[in-house]
Amino acid sequence: MNTDAAAHPRNEPSRTRSVSSWREHHGWSAADSLRRLAARPLGSLLTIAVMGLALALPLAFYLLLGNVQQMGQALGQDQAINVFLQPDQGESQARLLAKQVGDRSDVAAVTVKTPQQGLDELAKLQGFSGALDALDQNPLPFVLMVQPKPGLDALAVERLAGDLRDLRSVAQVQDSGAWRQRLDALLGVGDRVVLALALMLALAALLVVGNTVRVDIASRSEEIGVLLLVGASGAFVRRPYLYAGIWYGLFSGILAGLLALAIEFALDGPVARLSQAYDGKLHISGLPLWLLLAVPPAAAALGWLGARLVSAWQLRRAA
Repeated sequence: MNTDAAAHPRNEPSRTRSVSSWREHHGWSAADSLRRLAARPLGSLLTIAVMGLALALPLAFYLLLGNVQQMGQALGQDQAINVFLQPDQGESQARLLAKQVGDRSDVAAVTVKTPQQGLDELAKLQGFSGALDALDQNPLPFVLMVQPKPGLDALAVERLAGDLRDLRSVAQVQDSGAWRQRLDALLGVGDRVVLALALMLALAALLVVGNTVRVDIASRSEEIGVLLLVGASGAFVRRPYLYAGIWYGLFSGILAGLLALAIEFALDGPVARLSQAYDGKLHISGLPLWLLLAVPPAAAALGWLGARLVSAWQLRRAA
């Protein structure tokens, strides 16, 4: 018992020195790898630029897809169904039918548009005002604007439109369901394309870091051989190269975020003019803040992985 108690204090300083030495080497490796990147600015900047552009492309496509979806919603993806009544249906019949349709469980709201309101809307369109003045009477029917319950899928909305077509007093039902389905399908394809593109460009960034680290290790093969001969471990030797990969990834991730913000800024003016053309209905949003903040650490992890794979392979060959 006394022997164990006496041995413990002797082991404790040794463990403390080992942890301290490990921390010091990590700090030295991080600083040394950063100095080596600064010592060859052109090569480092080119590597960071290539990785930054590769990582910025998925962000740009993600921004494009998100805003196309918002534009679709603003331009008619709200699932509104226009129900045109027979010409002989008066206002009382239109109000009664609106109440009946509004009582359905799959309908959120019903709005009655009178023939005069429809005529006023046509009068605002360019080229219609002269033709409307020549009319003896208003030929437009009453229209019910049916808003389905939020969350209904395309099949439920299509079923609702079919039920409305079967009503006796209904002449025509205008539903944008087919257009919405095509847009949803295109957006689904776009999501897959962005995911595949992100994976391929992430692999390209990993290969860029790996090749850069490989060249660096090859240029210092004699130094690495001496370290291995004097008993240095593989983790000790490759640590500076791992930090080099982290620096490459971190700086390229920051560059990718800045490029994405530059794209948003470049689109700001044209989008504002487009929004004015649609009476302010279009609102383009930028990339979420969490995504911009997640790109640099994710890119740093990607750089570390590329450096880890290549350095382990190179050191096995040198051993």
